[in-house]
Amino acid sequence: MRGRTETLGVADVTDGLTARLAELADSAAIAAIYNQGIATRLATFETAPRTPEQIAAQLAEKGARFPTIVVECAGRVLGFAGAGPYRSRPCYEGIAEHSVYVDAAARGTGVGRAALAALIETYEALGFWKLASRIFPENAASLALHDRAGFRVVGVYRRHAKLDGAWRDCVIVERLLGEAASLSDQ
Repeated sequence: MRGRTETLGVADVTDGLTARLAELADSAAIAAIYNQGIATRLATFETAPRTPEQIAAQLAEKGARFPTIVVECAGRVLGFAGAGPYRSRPCYEGIAEHSVYVDAAARGTGVGRAALAALIETYEALGFWKLASRIFPENAASLALHDRAGFRVVGVYRRHAKLDGAWRDCVIVERLLGEAASLSDQ
């Protein structure tokens, strides 16, 4: 595994953007971007803003097994992609459930694409065989991003949970990695 401050292989996906492993010092920037996602009500069921201290604790807890990727330009973090365990049963240890968040001012600039590409590369190198996510159907940008990155729609969880008192659906997406991706579906 690369050192936490080394640039990942997908660096400079778009002019001036660099993808790298997150450090504890990135916690404030990650919290600010995540809190934008909470406020829009398009990216998560979470409703309470996160503090930098909560994000730092989460990064430390996930450690090297579930690293977070940040994308920066000129030293400013503009987006991130993170993951965690899909389920606790040992048979699922190679599946990670992920999310991607981009600062509102940087949306549409390739930050999300760089973050997701680096996440795919990093988790494949760690031996994961699948990345999965749940995306609100109204989040057209995230659905398009995942489609361009080779994810497939598996289905829809109808009325998956309530957000602000209203039932919300989730589109389930997945992408196979490593050996699982190389197998024929026949």
